[in-house]
Amino acid sequence: MLIDDHTLLREVVREALDMEPDMAVVGDAASGASGIRRCKIEQPDVVLLDVDISGGSATETVHAIRSISPNARILIVSMRDDPVLVRQLLDCGVRGYLNKSVSRTDLVSSIRAVCADDIRIVLHVSVDALTYIASASNCPETLTKREVEILTLVSKAMSNRQISRRLAIAEGTVKRHLGTIFTKLGARSRLDAVNKATSIGLIARVG
Repeated sequence: MLIDDHTLLREVVREALDMEPDMAVVGDAASGASGIRRCKIEQPDVVLLDVDISGGSATETVHAIRSISPNARILIVSMRDDPVLVRQLLDCGVRGYLNKSVSRTDLVSSIRAVCADDIRIVLHVSVDALTYIASASNCPETLTKREVEILTLVSKAMSNRQISRRLAIAEGTVKRHLGTIFTKLGARSRLDAVNKATSIGLIARVG
């Protein structure tokens, strides 16, 4: 289900998703109120929701959809990258928050990711937003912006040397940051750190 007040965007996204063999758009709406009504009828598996639409606030719309279509996984797709808003919507039960700058590939993979299990969270937002989310989450100790950057690159299977080149810092600095990350997350390995970070929405899950 697509809920967005931009007709062209809905048409483009519908066309893109309908090309996927395991996806079908069952409906779309231009307002929160009409989107809620459509969700009640269609009972979609996934709802793509913009936050800047008429018919109530985004949080109200999320609560209403979860009430009448409890099995729907709600993904926010928005131009806004407000860390407080992202955190509020995650607290409301959305399964992900994607900036509208994401590619079609990222959108499709995010939809598949939240359908794969009942706890996965996907985030395609700025590092500042991720850092704020971490500080408001159940992370034992807040990670810094640099630590989030490094852990994100670790999740992409990059080596310490590759990370040092990407961030223009010494390889030894990368190792020290990783040691601090392991301590803060209570992780025993790179994979353990990535898994713990993705489980609380600190970094986006890859794949």
